[in-house]
Amino acid sequence: MALVSWSMDYASAKSLQAYKWVHAELKGNVALQYLAWITYPVILITFSSVFCNLVAPQSIGSGIPELKTILRGVVLKEYLTLKAFIAKVIGLTAALGSGMPLGKEGPFVHIASICAAVLSKIMSIFTGVYENSYSYTDILTVGCAVGVGCCFGTPLGGVLFSIEVTSTYFAVRNYWRGYFAATFSAFIFRVLSVWNKDAVTITALFRTNFRMDFPFDLQELPAFAIIGISCGFLGAFFVYLNRQVVLVMRRQTKLTRFLTKHRLIYPFVVTLVIATFTFPPGFGQFMAGELMPRECINSLFDNFTWTKIEGSVNPPGLGHSTVWLHPHVSVFLILLLFFIMKFWMSAVSTTMPIPSGAFMPVFILGAAFGRLVGEIMATLFPNGILFDGIIYRILPGGYAVIGAAAMTGAVTHTVSTAVICFELTGQISHILPMMVAVILANMVAQGLQPSLYDSIIQVKKLPYLPELGFGHISKYNIFVEDIMVRKVKFLSPQSTYRELTHLLQSTSLKTFPLVDSKESMILLGSIERFELQAACDWWLSAERRVFNQGQGSKNMWDTSFTLKDRGENGEKLIPCLTSPKGNMCKENSNRLRTEPCGTPNSTLIFTSYYIIVHWLLQIKAWEEVELVKPINLEQIRVDPSPFQLVERTSLHKTHTLFSLLGLSHAYVTSIGKLVGVVALKEVRLIKSISKEISLLKGIQTHSGSTMERREDRHKKCR
Repeated sequence: MALVSWSMDYASAKSLQAYKWVHAELKGNVALQYLAWITYPVILITFSSVFCNLVAPQSIGSGIPELKTILRGVVLKEYLTLKAFIAKVIGLTAALGSGMPLGKEGPFVHIASICAAVLSKIMSIFTGVYENSYSYTDILTVGCAVGVGCCFGTPLGGVLFSIEVTSTYFAVRNYWRGYFAATFSAFIFRVLSVWNKDAVTITALFRTNFRMDFPFDLQELPAFAIIGISCGFLGAFFVYLNRQVVLVMRRQTKLTRFLTKHRLIYPFVVTLVIATFTFPPGFGQFMAGELMPRECINSLFDNFTWTKIEGSVNPPGLGHSTVWLHPHVSVFLILLLFFIMKFWMSAVSTTMPIPSGAFMPVFILGAAFGRLVGEIMATLFPNGILFDGIIYRILPGGYAVIGAAAMTGAVTHTVSTAVICFELTGQISHILPMMVAVILANMVAQGLQPSLYDSIIQVKKLPYLPELGFGHISKYNIFVEDIMVRKVKFLSPQSTYRELTHLLQSTSLKTFPLVDSKESMILLGSIERFELQAACDWWLSAERRVFNQGQGSKNMWDTSFTLKDRGENGEKLIPCLTSPKGNMCKENSNRLRTEPCGTPNSTLIFTSYYIIVHWLLQIKAWEEVELVKPINLEQIRVDPSPFQLVERTSLHKTHTLFSLLGLSHAYVTSIGKLVGVVALKEVRLIKSISKEISLLKGIQTHSGSTMERREDRHKKCR
């Protein structure tokens, strides 16, 4: 995965280098510059969309929401296949090389998980351990950690981020495995950069050089807290905006039907609009439009204070930061325009039908917002902050790092973004204010919106179990009996094969409960659908029919007639199909006579048709006899211990068990008697209907207590 990550970075970097080279070569001709500036990304985005739609539509999007669902125990077809791997890698490389505000981390988690799934299938040839569903889940979890670890060279934050994003409950046994794999992937990823002479030695990806002796003053903590709270609101609004764009595109209108029919128009228009706004000689000069994503981060994290440089000679080593300094426009306005424009561009571009993530665009947004606050603080305290007789100047770059961590934490609802940030920058000096800002951002964002990944799960209606939320009172006063399905489809030893066939045809259930009898309803176990289907198919199979008749070596004609007649020399005689009197003829090499015996060909055809119909009627009669027989449970594998709940199990406990064990359903019993079943569908819907259930239970309780008070009054009167 480290090799794949480095190769994608190398290819996309060369693509962006060619993009900027073409723009620079056409300097002086604005019309041609604009044409080249919009054509290049449009071609790459269109190619990515076409390629992914043709090869594997499952490769579109981030991939983390689907992985959360898969790790929950739900099977999503074609999401972890080699086709999806190829489509995701090529499509993502083209998308990153276009310069659009798109991320790599989410799709790369999907890519690493596909690699883990394919490797587990290969390893299952040599050892059966990997065929176990729990081992499969473990290796997918490690794949998620590797995906983040080798994406930016951040093994510590990668493991923690994968735990927070993909797992509701995490198995500690996978902790060291994740670190082991993520550390090696991050190490090889950075070694490849040294080998390619992109770096002198193994260093952080966005290395900073903030002072270590006094990185920040305690008086700056309120400003860091303001960044965290503001990023919480902004992150929640980003998730809301992203979801609204997707919902608008999914509404059944003439426009959406047209865009669905012509899939390439939407990415074409979005790319065209974004490229037009970022065109450097045009509006892009007021929002640092010519900077590519990594150049943006490096410039926002630098040590210079732009408000002090503005209007003076640029100091040496300023690099890409010169783009932020416009001779006629304030730095504050440029940063504000950059943040506002990139905000809606990122929210819209991540909805295009291509492999894309939102981590990097949101990271840049947070860095821009933090830099804006840092420049404001540097303006308010131009001489720095006095501490112990020494004046320390304010570092706007440190504010940018804190803003990046807070914004990504608010959008993804994770705290590990702080660890990722200090691994990316190579400095731990701002870890304390960074944690404060990230925690405050999470507190605000979690109270307003779900995370970006949970929002996508809701829009796509994936079968994932959401959290009940802190202080959800209904999880204690709602029980399984309030939400369970009481009309349960079941089987018993007295059930016939006809009933089984009807059950399989009329329902799509994957598991059926087995009870002692229809009267007692004592739960004996459960049977998988494929087991019942295989048993039913074998019971009515031709092999079993021939075997039961004791004529397993004879063909279909021999099963319809008993041939006892022999010729003079002992040869077998068969019914003559061309004789009107049914005479016996010698058997030829083709088992049936084809030469006419003095009768017309129509008689031959009629007789053949009669024999076939007679044979089919015999089969039908045999099947009717077999269908009324009871099911032979000795030939079927029965799970004797399906998961069971009692009627008074609370919603809180039910939700915890479903999340922890990855259950798809559970049977509800009362003293061993099957009374209902509760599935993932009912538990998922409980969050939306819990208020109604609580209200109804409250009304019932109130009416019951009123009746009790009336009875007490009557007793006193008597």
